Amino acid sequence: MDYHGRQTRLQGSLASHRLDGLLVTHLPNLRYLCGFTGSAGALLITEHKSIFFTDGRYTEQARNEVQGARVIIARKAPLAAAGEWLARNARKLRLKTLGIEAEHLTVAERSRLAKSLSAGVRLREAPPLVEQARMVKDAEEIESLRAAVLLGSSLFEVAIRTIRPGVKEVEVAAEMEYAARLAGAEAMSFETIIASGPRSALPHGRASQARIPAQGFVVCDFGVILASYCSDMTRTVHVGQPSTEARRIYQAVRDAQEAGVAAVSAGVSVGKVDAASRNLLRKNGLAKYFTHSTGHGVGLEVHEQPRIAAAQKDSLGPGTVITIEPGVYIPGTGGVRIEDMVVVTEVGCEVLTPTSKELIVI
Repeated sequence: MDYHGRQTRLQGSLASHRLDGLLVTHLPNLRYLCGFTGSAGALLITEHKSIFFTDGRYTEQARNEVQGARVIIARKAPLAAAGEWLARNARKLRLKTLGIEAEHLTVAERSRLAKSLSAGVRLREAPPLVEQARMVKDAEEIESLRAAVLLGSSLFEVAIRTIRPGVKEVEVAAEMEYAARLAGAEAMSFETIIASGPRSALPHGRASQARIPAQGFVVCDFGVILASYCSDMTRTVHVGQPSTEARRIYQAVRDAQEAGVAAVSAGVSVGKVDAASRNLLRKNGLAKYFTHSTGHGVGLEVHEQPRIAAAQKDSLGPGTVITIEPGVYIPGTGGVRIEDMVVVTEVGCEVLTPTSKELIVI
């Protein structure tokens, strides 16, 4: 990964946002900018300097992982160490306005940081500069995501083998997560969703002690983390022979998902992609049962910018990796969701998820 280039581009953007420096504390942003994978760190970016702060637990790890920045091992928490260092050096750096990642600092942390700084330094909430940079993936990141998607998609075969009437949802999730670890996954991207029967109408119906019924949909939403990058996919199967209405609902969601994928291309607004899926469900009289956005970015975090929703104004750029995942959730009856990850290209998109979307009946 080109950590030096990422830091240099960020340094070049500070002046246009009227910042003399940026203090990065969100762990995925640290991973993106300098390679650090530990759980405690802070990275100070100024026009000409990059300085990484961590504590003694990460002495060797920081020296092995951190690239493009001077490493300072402190006896205090990284944020406190950064504040004290800035108090001593702000005048020399001519640093008067320090940007912070306000969404990732507690009120108490912000207060302590402000108190530790010299009187001449003002804290200001910075725009999401790193998150915006992370939206567009480079070739190496796309290959990492492709590998994570392939590993994650292989778990669907485990789900199909395990889903049977009477089996607990958590048992299906456990088999999938065990297989993921054996295949090399660092962790799951999020808590595995196995939602069966009426519970499939819960968009975030995490695997429970409920037993899979003899008849109904089973929503399987899962992903893995591999080499720090996430995957995310959803497939819905049916236990027992589906009714004509169940097949109609499944086909409507599949058509909506494929319409969303077909709408993806460089320069297209995320609202247009959302509308492509939502309008298809509206034509089938199911739009009121689609209760979430059509998708989101994926990378070092499983939910990143951009959000694929009607109210959002972002346009898609080449190299952006997003999900397309419309769903229908009918309370008391059940639900269907189908989700792929795609990478935006100049003329459309490449679907990364290789798994068939045909309705599987178990």
